[in-house]
Amino acid sequence: QVQLVESGGGLVQVGGSLRLSCAASGRTFTRSAMGWFRQAPGQEREIVAAISRSGTSTYYADSVKGRFTISGDKAKNLVYLQMNSLKPEDTAVYYCAGRARIGGTSSTIYSMQSEYDYWGQGTQVTVSS
Repeated sequence: QVQLVESGGGLVQVGGSLRLSCAASGRTFTRSAMGWFRQAPGQEREIVAAISRSGTSTYYADSVKGRFTISGDKAKNLVYLQMNSLKPEDTAVYYCAGRARIGGTSSTIYSMQSEYDYWGQGTQVTVSS
């Protein structure tokens, strides 16, 4: 059974940093496109960042561009989201997502929820002002 487990969330002050980790088990995601999404209270889930299967292409939502960095450690089957210069509007539950289906190229980026097959349970990030 495939599982994605996020960690690293918590409470941080404005301007602070957090690094989220996503650990995969039950399947090797070293050859899978991955993404980070977030959902704030009363709002729809939105894409934050994504990385291609090869790891050579990345995507960032405009709201986090220049502050967040997505990366992967293939040897450890981990995906990270480094979040710097955090703002109160970054407060949300952050979800890791993995794509298992065949298709696209090794550099294809997926930014829609429907394009992912596996999801973690989410980790809360709260930025206090």
